[in-house]
Amino acid sequence: MNDYIYASLQKRVKKISPFPVHRLKRVDKPTTKITDQVERFDEREHGFNRALRGDFGERAQKERMRFVAKYPLSASLAQLTAKLQHAVDGEINTQKAPIPGEPELLTAHMKRLGYFLRADLVGVTEIPYYALYSCDKEGNPINLDHKYAIVFLVDQGYETFNGSNGRDWISNSQSFIAYSTSALIACAVADYIRRLGYPARAHHARNYQVVVPPLLLWAGMGEISRMGVILNPFLGSRFKASVVTTDLPLVPDKPVDFKLQTFCQHCQKCSRECPAGAIPEGDKVMYNGYETWKADTDACTKFRLVNPRGSGCGRCIKVCPWNKKNVWFHRIPRWASQRSVLFQKMLLWMDDCLGYGKADPRDKWWFDVEAVEDGWDFSYED
Repeated sequence: MNDYIYASLQKRVKKISPFPVHRLKRVDKPTTKITDQVERFDEREHGFNRALRGDFGERAQKERMRFVAKYPLSASLAQLTAKLQHAVDGEINTQKAPIPGEPELLTAHMKRLGYFLRADLVGVTEIPYYALYSCDKEGNPINLDHKYAIVFLVDQGYETFNGSNGRDWISNSQSFIAYSTSALIACAVADYIRRLGYPARAHHARNYQVVVPPLLLWAGMGEISRMGVILNPFLGSRFKASVVTTDLPLVPDKPVDFKLQTFCQHCQKCSRECPAGAIPEGDKVMYNGYETWKADTDACTKFRLVNPRGSGCGRCIKVCPWNKKNVWFHRIPRWASQRSVLFQKMLLWMDDCLGYGKADPRDKWWFDVEAVEDGWDFSYED
């Protein structure tokens, strides 16, 4: 029976995703330039941590204290990640389990495990030095020495995005349903690997020791977008990611090229629609040793914190032409846009003409209420 399982895994190693990832063009390096001059990032310098220490003023600092609890559902979901603290790391079994040692089989096994645990996409990469924080948010140096990273993507939910304007009361909850689900997956996988006798650590919201975007790039989970975040060809940017770092022998995936760099160069919809004016309209620039469209993270953070008509913001994700259901009548124009600049421009024109990016009230199911100290504030739409 074991021989049959191993043979089945080996046979399906390229087709174990619910999306046709095996059809994506794989390349040796990411489609955005990365030099050897990239400096590691201090987690204390993230926007929300800077807001907490008062860098953006008193109002933003006050709103940061209730950012998650501002909407009751996001507060409930955030509790789940807090309760997983004990499962992030732990003791390693002193005896390795009697499983095959071939990296190809172990990689296929880990990916199937991720999908079994309800991940939407799973990828593997070696960890570049710049994908580790230099210090955590308490100022402790990060010295993680694992070789591989397994990344898990979880969809925030197309239907809810369709009913939302992207910057209303459900926005933060969309983030946290993906954060909490991916956290559970990462903690379960890391604990499982440790029980097999290999080191492993889970990294999820409030518990990252790794910088996620470069891991997504190298694991073939997407390309850098004008939004300054990684965009996936099947989920757009409508996902959150968790990571397991480990020394379990694995086979890294390669980066992908689905022509997003030319697409984002022509498309400026996220820039046009950003309520904070945080997304640039021009060309990519070199920043900290890598090439990107450099977003104004200060402006983005401040708007998400003080947003008077919602909890957080995901307007850029909402309006992005890649934020679509994975159905044939969306796959065809995407496929065409990867092969022709003309089709890219046609797709952008059609996206506006058909009204994508607008809230569809038929998919709205949540209540617009704000939690305040002395009761409930019934909020309203723009």
